[in-house]
Amino acid sequence: MTANSTRFEARIEALQSSEFLSSLKDIKRGVEREALRINPNGTLAQTPHPQPLGSALTHESITTDFSESLLEFITPPESSAATTTAQLKDIHKYVIDNIGEEQIWPLSMPCFIDDEAHIPIAYFGESNVGKMKRVYRIGLKNRYGSMMQAIAGVHFNFSLPDSFWAQWASLNGKAHSQEQTSADYFGLIRNYRRFCWLIPFLYGASPALCGSFLKGKQHALPFEKVGKGTVYMPYATSLRMSDLGYTSAEQSSLKICYNELDNYVHLLRSAMTTPSTRFSSFAAGEEGNYQQLSRNIIQIENELYSPIRPKQPTKSMEKPTDALVRRGINYIEVRALDVNPFSSIGITQTQFDFLDVFLLSCLLIPSAELDEAQLNEAKENMNKVVLEGRNPELMLSNNGAEISLPQWCDTLFGYFKQAATLLDKANDTDRYSRAVASEFEKVGNPDLTPSGQLLKMLLENDKDNGVLGLELAQQYQQEMKHFSYTFTDEKGFAEQAEVSFKAQKEIEAADNKDFDTFIRDYFAEAPAKKMPDKGQA
Repeated sequence: MTANSTRFEARIEALQSSEFLSSLKDIKRGVEREALRINPNGTLAQTPHPQPLGSALTHESITTDFSESLLEFITPPESSAATTTAQLKDIHKYVIDNIGEEQIWPLSMPCFIDDEAHIPIAYFGESNVGKMKRVYRIGLKNRYGSMMQAIAGVHFNFSLPDSFWAQWASLNGKAHSQEQTSADYFGLIRNYRRFCWLIPFLYGASPALCGSFLKGKQHALPFEKVGKGTVYMPYATSLRMSDLGYTSAEQSSLKICYNELDNYVHLLRSAMTTPSTRFSSFAAGEEGNYQQLSRNIIQIENELYSPIRPKQPTKSMEKPTDALVRRGINYIEVRALDVNPFSSIGITQTQFDFLDVFLLSCLLIPSAELDEAQLNEAKENMNKVVLEGRNPELMLSNNGAEISLPQWCDTLFGYFKQAATLLDKANDTDRYSRAVASEFEKVGNPDLTPSGQLLKMLLENDKDNGVLGLELAQQYQQEMKHFSYTFTDEKGFAEQAEVSFKAQKEIEAADNKDFDTFIRDYFAEAPAKKMPDKGQA
């Protein structure tokens, strides 16, 4: 037994106390699901954000991401995965009932798009903050192209309650404070970076893509063809997470530190203030011409492409890094999930349950600091799995030692089973253990993974990605129409839309600065790095 295993089991034992078990009931999670609106023939919808869906700027649960056509559905933090699932169903039903003949694209990679110019950039009204959101997206288009920004994913937000962190600090001989909680979240994040190759293996669902996506792209990937215009890689799991997808070569030289909050914030702010040679040709406010917010490596924090982010809700005119400095980490955002094409809402409750187990295990497994070599190793493991994760001969690297994916999974799932038993006990259920058992089956039979299932459907029928996507979109459209509302009904969503339009008008009416001044003030000097210490709990 290794030292890590011994310490992990000691922590599992310590968490058996009634106090810890009670706090584990209050784990909260939320979801942000992205989805393109499409026409009945499978092409990208060109219509503006539909009026019944409210203001994309201020609506609490329905907004847009990069494009007017790229919807984003948001659920609040909840301690019940069943509640979150029902909330997502409510949102999907309302949207599908209020977008006419349009449908929701069920895949992460975009539908057939002949020209990037046909991807309309999201519009958020005429307030300064609305204009800033649009300029940021114009910058993304100029920097990386619109096609990459039309990729959809699912973000899973996860937090442990303060009562847990107080007990956890005591268990580890530390004083409980927000600073300590942030340090412990970073321990979780480091292990997530080490093990997050497992997420695209288990949940990647983009082994194939429409040939139109590659138009004008330089790549050396050995694609094969199926159908009339779909390309795929035989063992790929998530092309969305590859260099073709939601990544940035410009950021590859950034050495973002996940060892402590101060350095993480410092390096992120540095990227926001360091000029980029590559992006210098785009105007950044000269004579009122905004083709991007700045000429720096990243315009704002959200431009950093990472499979996980530490998060703290922001206040008005507050940058994410400033919120982290002032109030520490409130939750983490897992960003490596493809849209699940076999779920009408893009994710399943089994995924919720497994992710709870996975993230709790990342906290409980001892987590040494990451150096540059280890971070590069983690990135290389991720890249291997997204391109050939189902290859039986694939080898990964664990602290410099070569290891097969199944061998590493045997060790990790040993941890997961114990964490699942703990969560089962806390919640008086067996669903966490069932979720772990279900996911472990994929290790022995990769054909059971979403990427394996999807590719099999394409190859057996010589079918295009777009044809399959459209068939699923039509199927889910009918399913959604037959959903029953649970928490928010048609009237409730209509009221939310009305409230959101009113809120947008109030924001626009309150603007008392010209846009140049607003941008200058927003990017004004950041607060000191040290967060306030709330003291002993």
